[in-house]
Amino acid sequence: MLQREIWNDLISWKKRPHHPLIIKGLRQIGKTYIVKHFGKKFYENVVYLDLRANKAVHKAFDGNFDVNQMILSITATDTTARFIPHKTLLILDEIQDCTNARSSLKYWDLDGRFDVICTGSFLGVKGFRNPYTRGVPVGYEEQINMYPLTFQEFLINTGMDKKVFDYVYKSLSEKTMIDSAVHSSLRDLYLQFLIVGGMPEAVLKFFETHDLNQVHDIQQRILHSIRDDFGRYKDKDGNDAINEVLKLRAEACLDSLPAQLAKEYKKFQYSLVDVKGHSPEKADGLQYLEDVGLIVRSFNTRELVYPLAASKISTEFKVFYIDTGLLISQLNEDVPSKILAGDLGPYKGAIAENMVASSFAKNDLDLYYFHAPSGSPELDFLYEENGIVGIIECKSSNNRATSMKFVLENSKKYGQHPAIKIADANVGGGKNFDTYPLYSLGFIQKKHENNIVQTIDVKNIKVPD
Repeated sequence: MLQREIWNDLISWKKRPHHPLIIKGLRQIGKTYIVKHFGKKFYENVVYLDLRANKAVHKAFDGNFDVNQMILSITATDTTARFIPHKTLLILDEIQDCTNARSSLKYWDLDGRFDVICTGSFLGVKGFRNPYTRGVPVGYEEQINMYPLTFQEFLINTGMDKKVFDYVYKSLSEKTMIDSAVHSSLRDLYLQFLIVGGMPEAVLKFFETHDLNQVHDIQQRILHSIRDDFGRYKDKDGNDAINEVLKLRAEACLDSLPAQLAKEYKKFQYSLVDVKGHSPEKADGLQYLEDVGLIVRSFNTRELVYPLAASKISTEFKVFYIDTGLLISQLNEDVPSKILAGDLGPYKGAIAENMVASSFAKNDLDLYYFHAPSGSPELDFLYEENGIVGIIECKSSNNRATSMKFVLENSKKYGQHPAIKIADANVGGGKNFDTYPLYSLGFIQKKHENNIVQTIDVKNIKVPD
């Protein structure tokens, strides 16, 4: 079993008072596997319902959502199911395939005798093109996003010594050069990860064989499987249906991505999507790709001012794959060997930027960039920290970060900002900015804010005489 960071999130969820949990994510990223394993380890009893494969069990959720009645219906359909109060985990797999099961979560929560974990694609959870649901149980469920493996998870599963992680974290935080041997090894592992990506089956096959051809075959099969679901939704009777027009638009948007990313300015252009329809219609297909968790968007901003969301230009954005391995599997056959040799070729900018975007998205960080109306400067990524907007320039080699330098030198116009160059280089620095290696992205850690505030003694509040 691959070690995944979400495991700790599941343990934390179980230990505290909680609502039913929905784990959202792209197909074939290991949601079902990890939930089943979690159930076996921490519960006396597990009831597993595959709502995609087992259509008969859908009837259990057609009634008034009385928990005892739902249990009766489930056990009538699945004679092996046992519900032991406070010792049972109910797993509702592929919950997007049974909209009433989603609605029932409120009643399982209010009953309180059984823990419930659901899995589903972004598509189903968001309810895209599904007007038939009896209602989303707002306030009665929790959600966690699950993604393909991060570079850090990849490294953990290689068996890398924790001392190496601690050393790298310390070097990055203190801005000191990393030992050349460590740096070289991490760089090589990073290049491998670019190709392999984070889809669990591809990662496991790579660890087993180190055969990139077999990894490529798996990536292709995964993409074909995801494409097979394009346009899928539920009709009013709960049956599978395919919106053929939506399917064509989603496929065309996906097919356009390599060319979109290879452009010097990577703003997504609907004109490059080879399918009939106007931009708003093609946007439907792109939204679908986002909802199933295959892509992420980075939005242009009007200015470099906190909060970035306030100046987001919703019509100007770049689109990236959530998994760089899936992107590379769509490129020329010789790209992997060139990457291993340190040459990213014509896609070098696309691959490097996609890795940054993927790393940010997997840590649930919003993506922004800056492209001035005049066309210059263009900053690859922006980040927010402590009310300040920071700049990130991404270089597949160690070229000059011209746009970043221009902004820093024109602080009267653009303001003062901390700046980072991500490059094929060791830890270092320049005038007004720091340089970090490409693989440093794998050491991003989610920040958990301290939301505990000072207790105020209301009894001592006195009204003036």
